[in-house]
Amino acid sequence: MPKFKLTAECKDWFGIKLFRIEATADFGSVKAGDKGGWVAKAENVAEQGNAWVSGDARVYGDARVYGNARVYGNAWVYGNALVCGNARVYGDAQVSGNAWVYGNALVYGNALVCGNAQVCGDALVENTLAVATRSDGYFFALMRSGDGGPIITAGCRFFEGFAAARKHWTDTRGGTALGEESLAILDYFERLTTIRPDLAMTAAAATDEAV
Repeated sequence: MPKFKLTAECKDWFGIKLFRIEATADFGSVKAGDKGGWVAKAENVAEQGNAWVSGDARVYGDARVYGNARVYGNAWVYGNALVCGNARVYGDAQVSGNAWVYGNALVYGNALVCGNAQVCGDALVENTLAVATRSDGYFFALMRSGDGGPIITAGCRFFEGFAAARKHWTDTRGGTALGEESLAILDYFERLTTIRPDLAMTAAAATDEAV
């Protein structure tokens, strides 16, 4: 027996027809009869595992939520994106393109994960301030930590402060074109924090005094 069904409740979302889902069986913390979020087709949520979409979350395109993953709140998952494992995507977060969110990763707040990005392990991604993609498709994001300091994510890597990120690419990619491109992206992120008030970090964090 399928664990959920598409209901007759539907809405137009930028020209895409989305359907409210409803559980038809008990699984995980979900009970039969519970209303879920919005999907474009049944294939957006796996029948196997405890994967679920709830609240006003939307999953469409060829995106898939499977394993024990959850998408809820006002989150969007679309394109060819995959959310799996024990990952959680919620708040106003968006996951799109060919991005993967898996493991125990949490993507929330106003976070944006796109392109070929991979967020995995125990990573926390929130409040994305700026994004950039290297020429080989490697995805970088600048975020603000709880104390206002800069956090840089790149693929599955996570750095607190610009100095730590620069050290990594200097040590691992020093003298290569991709290394120089990575450092240029970090320069771009740091420059943004000095010229845009909405991206401003705390003074100590922006100069890496805390690193």
